[in-house]
Amino acid sequence: MADRSWIVFFATFFSLIGVLNASAGDSDPEYRACVGQCEKTGCVADKCFQHCRFSSDGVPVDGPWYMQEPLYLRWKQWDCQSDCRYHCMVNREKEREIAGYKPVKYHGKWPFKRVFGLQEPASVAFSALNLAVQFHGWVSFFILLYYKLPLRQNKKTYYEYTGLWHIYGLLSMNSWFWSAFFHSRDVDLTESLDYSSAVALLGYTLILAIIRTFNVRDEATRVMVSAPLIAFVTTHILYLNFYQFDYGWNMKVCIVMGVAQLLLWAVWAGITRHPSRWKLWVVVLGGGLAMLLEIYDFPPYWEYLDAHALWHASTIPLSYLWWSFIRDDAEYRTMNLVKKAK
Repeated sequence: MADRSWIVFFATFFSLIGVLNASAGDSDPEYRACVGQCEKTGCVADKCFQHCRFSSDGVPVDGPWYMQEPLYLRWKQWDCQSDCRYHCMVNREKEREIAGYKPVKYHGKWPFKRVFGLQEPASVAFSALNLAVQFHGWVSFFILLYYKLPLRQNKKTYYEYTGLWHIYGLLSMNSWFWSAFFHSRDVDLTESLDYSSAVALLGYTLILAIIRTFNVRDEATRVMVSAPLIAFVTTHILYLNFYQFDYGWNMKVCIVMGVAQLLLWAVWAGITRHPSRWKLWVVVLGGGLAMLLEIYDFPPYWEYLDAHALWHASTIPLSYLWWSFIRDDAEYRTMNLVKKAK
């Protein structure tokens, strides 16, 4: 489906290729020398940073880091090392551009220009828009079920998958929220939250794909299907966060879960007579084509817009169409059940 669920395994696969290999930029001797000098002096060329003040033995002159750099200042101004890396990268890229060279990656990332302290402003903006689309889709789904479609005598909905899609909406919004944070500031904490929320969403959407495509309505059967997958995803997230953040293993897990649910939705769209199956086909095929942006990686245009940011942009209309399919499915199932009840 068209957000950080079944397509996240593609992003994981292609983005981690750059992480697992050393980047050309941070291997550049001139860049490394600049960073080393900056961390000693607190300056890059004529630009100096007040939170990079050290004594001769390397101890901050203003006392411990928690007295010198409050958390809100660290988020707004970054810390000494990240500022040194950023400004050395900017200066080095200017030198490379004058010499006629193309941009290269630094520490696994293209050289982006900050906007209000945001590390990847375009990806942040598109992640925020995806969050807005997920919120709109979830609210419109809620309004359709409880205010437009018939309800049972006990005020519950006829649609058997109501609760499952509510959980999906919450997990999707949570995932895009942390995606925006991660792209605004790439540190260990935001990376962990982004990867963990994406894996949780991916695992849940696999469960949801199995239950919906096989039309599992019995609660006991749903528990039997969900329990082992929930246990596995939970263990995997704990392993990443508290034992070893293994990018390669996480990539394999994401690929398996992503391929499994993609195949389920594709086969179901091919054999079902659902009136809105065309929307599902558009989402599946559109999501696959959007992944070409992850394959064709290129430096950011105007220092802001790269392939990954455009991939985030492409998921916005696909996510909107996906929620449209969910609403159609709810209406289709509800009207069929109402007819049977009469």
